[in-house]
Amino acid sequence: MESPQIQEIYIIAEIGSTHDGSFGNALRLIDTAAECGVDAVKFQTHIAECETVRDAPNPAYFKDEPRFEYFQRTAFNLDQWLSLRARCEEKGVDFISSPFSLEAVDLLEAAGVVRYKIPSGEITNLPLLEKAAKTQKPIILSSGMSSWEELDRAVECTKKQTDKFSILQCTSEYPCPYEAVGLNIMQEMRKRYGCPVGLSDHTLTNYASLAAASLGAEILERHLTFSRKMYGSDAKHSLEPQDLANLVQGVRAIETMLANPVDKSKIEKFREMKNTFEKSIVSLEFIPKGTPITFTMLGLKKPGTGIPSMKLAEVIGRVASRDIKQDTLICWDDLEPA
Repeated sequence: MESPQIQEIYIIAEIGSTHDGSFGNALRLIDTAAECGVDAVKFQTHIAECETVRDAPNPAYFKDEPRFEYFQRTAFNLDQWLSLRARCEEKGVDFISSPFSLEAVDLLEAAGVVRYKIPSGEITNLPLLEKAAKTQKPIILSSGMSSWEELDRAVECTKKQTDKFSILQCTSEYPCPYEAVGLNIMQEMRKRYGCPVGLSDHTLTNYASLAAASLGAEILERHLTFSRKMYGSDAKHSLEPQDLANLVQGVRAIETMLANPVDKSKIEKFREMKNTFEKSIVSLEFIPKGTPITFTMLGLKKPGTGIPSMKLAEVIGRVASRDIKQDTLICWDDLEPA
């Protein structure tokens, strides 16, 4: 059986704002993500003055700091973004970010981002989508709070500029319960848009991501933090390093399984195991030559090197062609036709 070609799943560590504005933390999070084996790290590029009014409400899961001030405090300047990109290149991971304004696209272009992730809340922001797509860099669309009609418009807008795009099933709940993961939507997106699909996973375990990998996801995204006890909007819903490393290992194992289908008709490699563990037909008592074989004379015991147990019905009724000792594997030469 020929093995199918399974493309390696693109695993993104979403750093987002879990650095909490610390440039040192951001650098170390890149290092940590690379150590976990991911393909890319993703940041969020916020320019507070360009994306939100000062009194905009906070999301329900983060009320500790006014939104405008949080975005302003945790933002990086161009020199810092350039250093973060250089660190990604040094560590062998792609540098991705989510822009939240037109100005953020300009900043990321200057910083040399290699791919854009359009966050769930910006899917209806068609000017932003168009500007990012015009760069001709790959675009990842997140579907977290979008209807099919909104996604249709986003895909149409993107396709006018580039065919290098993919879509992630995402549920904008933090944390996301298993009942709301929507693995079925990932499959529907593939049929509807004919593009690579995947999962942006906001659950608190690896189960959903592993299930998505087994169902053919081509991209997986998980938030990364040093500790869920850290301050900020995303830390409590993120994976800690060991969990992310375990996820990467699990996904790579699933890729190996999917790439190597097993042919159940080929069992020769199990011959020794079969001889050791399967049963053969044996004599439970001494059977004199010329004696018709009855059910009560026979038993089924290891090893599996004699007449297989499945042939029991073919042995009953035959005649012993010679004396058969007790507790002995019976062979066909010991029998005559009935």
